[in-house]
Amino acid sequence: MNIWTQRSIELANQHDYLDQLFKVYPLSANEKRDLSSDVVEKLKALLQTRDSKGLINLLLDQVKGNGDEKHPFPIKYSYVSYLKNDRSAIERNPKTVERVASYLYEMGLAGILEKTSAPKETNRQMGQLFKNYIDQATLGLKVTKDEMSFLNSEEDIIFNCSDSQGEDFAKRVLGYQRDKGLDFIAKVKETYIIGETKFLTDFGGHQNAQLNDAIDTLTSSIQSTSFHVKKIAILDGVCYIKSGSKMYKEITSFSDDTVVLSATLLREFLGSL
Repeated sequence: MNIWTQRSIELANQHDYLDQLFKVYPLSANEKRDLSSDVVEKLKALLQTRDSKGLINLLLDQVKGNGDEKHPFPIKYSYVSYLKNDRSAIERNPKTVERVASYLYEMGLAGILEKTSAPKETNRQMGQLFKNYIDQATLGLKVTKDEMSFLNSEEDIIFNCSDSQGEDFAKRVLGYQRDKGLDFIAKVKETYIIGETKFLTDFGGHQNAQLNDAIDTLTSSIQSTSFHVKKIAILDGVCYIKSGSKMYKEITSFSDDTVVLSATLLREFLGSL
């Protein structure tokens, strides 16, 4: 087991781990995401006239914000995702549209508003909270969002870009091969560090999938380039609780040179390189 994994486990089990972690992930109770008054009035009119296509289009218009879910669609229904990604299908599939709309009519205005105003799920905040933490320069390194500034910097530096920008850069420059965004890219001395971050809030199900996602990046192959690249997994949460869980067994199964660590130790890790 890597020394940074050992230290992360010790921190989580013997010290004020959660108090320290709050500096990275300052979570708060989520507020409702109310629709604007203009949208509510349009919604009322479409429900009254039973304009199914207009109703679905209006609600789909509310789903996407700036790269994130603005308001959830009020029902969980597999065909809705298809309609969201191909609006022209609304015109071509009248029976599906009426089926979806029938659920909405049954919910009524109050039910639709309740679902579309639901607070954002906590796990959807984590990535941005980590980016915000990096932007505060608390890791002791210069931070940039500009690729050329990152490449040309003679100082130790972090490239705090979007996940997709990180993936594109790492593929073009560092030999990264996964079709998956990266949460963290840094340059310390002559070493480029890339990795994913995950806050694992519980055991099983979706959280196991989140862990597997980070591990897949950690264990993925890197094409040979002129740069020295080191992959890490920045994990936090229940994975460090000493137990017989799949998560704990997974993170403690790696060799000494495979770095899995808590974000609370990231500054020390970078300083050790």
